[in-house]
Amino acid sequence: MNRRDLLKAIPASIAMANAVGLSNMAEAQSASTPPAAKHFKQGITRQVFGNKFSIEDCCREAVKIGFQGFDFADDPADWPTLKKYGLLQTMHRVNPPPPAVTPPAGTRPAKPAGWDAIAWKEAQGDFLKACEGGIDTCAANGFPNFLLQCGARSDNFSLEQGADNAVEFCNQLKARAEEKGVTLCMEILNGKGIGLIKTSMFDHTAWGVGVVKRVNSPRVKVLYDVWQADIMEGDVVQTIRDNIQHIAHIHTGGVPGRHEIDETQELNYRFIAKAIADTGYAGFVTHEWSPAAGSDPVATARKAFEIMNV
Repeated sequence: MNRRDLLKAIPASIAMANAVGLSNMAEAQSASTPPAAKHFKQGITRQVFGNKFSIEDCCREAVKIGFQGFDFADDPADWPTLKKYGLLQTMHRVNPPPPAVTPPAGTRPAKPAGWDAIAWKEAQGDFLKACEGGIDTCAANGFPNFLLQCGARSDNFSLEQGADNAVEFCNQLKARAEEKGVTLCMEILNGKGIGLIKTSMFDHTAWGVGVVKRVNSPRVKVLYDVWQADIMEGDVVQTIRDNIQHIAHIHTGGVPGRHEIDETQELNYRFIAKAIADTGYAGFVTHEWSPAAGSDPVATARKAFEIMNV
């Protein structure tokens, strides 16, 4: 190359180097910046990261991935950590007071009568008072949603009577919830004895939606847990489409086993995510499952986020 040709080539080589440098910089920024939510927002629960992660670890990794919400951070001592990382507690619940007598090792303390059972008349005592305080706590801290569970079925009263009790319970709370801007979320639970209770009063979507319609408040809706609902009735996507106006919050979990929501289980969560987005849903979809033994919790959480980020 002669001198004249060399001088002509210098500007082009500089431009190319600059372009490569800018490209590398953009790539680095993209790798360090979590992807933005495209439609609905996503939340996470502590169990997704397993038992070895502290609340600080959970929050740090969640934000790196792109999560914006955190369900069931029940301990007020954890709230400053959520705030530090810009995470919103997206589902709050009240826990029963500690028992007067320590239960035997390996057993759970008995809950007060009617606790977490709004379909039972007994709930309209200590649990109702606790829920009033819980709504106030949500409002004071900017938590948007408050959990209600309906309880187990009973041989002493019918599903219809249970629905009447749940309506009465919610009617006593709805004015407070409306005033405070907090949404009460009744969670669907399976009735096959897999998980919390053996027989759930609210184990089919129609029962809970019926209660919500009768209460007739914009602050009383359903927490639609995909794992729980699929176990009982399937038809997840159509159920979401038909009832989205009554759904305030959504949980995910792989069927079977309630593990990660990938190709190892039967539900097509990518399709479910697209169906949710198509409804215009603007609430949170929160991951509530435990990583399978031997899996990498952070990797599975990241993959779950990507599957749902449509």
